[in-house]
Formats: sequence, structure tokens, C-alpha cells
Amino acid sequence: MSEDSLRLVTVERIGTGRFTATNARGGTISFGTGDGTAFTPVELLLAAIGGCTAADVDLATSRHAEPTAFTVTVSGQKVGDETGNRMTDLAVGFSVTFPDGASGDRARAILPRAVAVSHDRLCTVSRTIEAGTPVTVSVEDD
Repeated sequence: MSEDSLRLVTVERIGTGRFTATNARGGTISFGTGDGTAFTPVELLLAAIGGCTAADVDLATSRHAEPTAFTVTVSGQKVGDETGNRMTDLAVGFSVTFPDGASGDRARAILPRAVAVSHDRLCTVSRTIEAGTPVTVSVEDD
């Protein structure tokens, strides 16, 4: 593994059920356990899936035309059973509109392929989930 491949986020507790994640570049995002309007970790997972594939699709299509509307909706069912809690039935839907004209026509034409390539090869987040990558946990001594 190279340092270029390492991704790191630190999560700190800022209050009861409230946390802030900080990335290596100093960016932060706050989230919580469901009280108030803060995103929950599961909602952040859905946002990560949508954001990852949206970035791929935007890069491919906006080369041809700037979209006039671009919305990605990500949904899933949270279930708990004998194997534990998890998300099922994850679905990503795109609603993208491009302007009239030749450039908009080109962007519309490549949209389905851009979505498919993101899903099948490019989106690190959804590819990781579909691959079923193991997660290890540890507790550091104080």
C-alpha cells in the first residue's frame, strides 16, 4: 500500500450522540445519532454512495453540457435480524436534465453509460459495499 492510497478520517465525540469527522485535509462534517437535523451514520453512507457516483457521472457528462438539474436519490431499508443490523435494497436513482441542443444531446446520450460505468467500475464507495470488504476494529490502550 502506498501513502497515495491511504484515506483517513478521524471521528471525535462532541456531545451526547454528536460527532465530528475530520479528514486529512482539515475538512469537517458533523453528524449524530438521529436527534435533530444532523445526518446519521447510515444517512452519511447513503450520501457517500450518491456522492461518489454523482461525481463520476458529473465529470463524464458535464464535459459535453452543463446540467440544468442534477439530483441523485439513494434509498435503502435498515433491517436487523439474527445476523445484526444492516442496509438492504440499496438503490441509486439519477434525475438529470441537460439543455436543448447538440451538446445537451451528447450529454443525454452518454448519461446511461456514465451511470453504468460508475456503478460497475469507478465508484469506490458502492464497489466496496458490493465487494463485501471486511472491517477490522481495535481498541487502543490509553
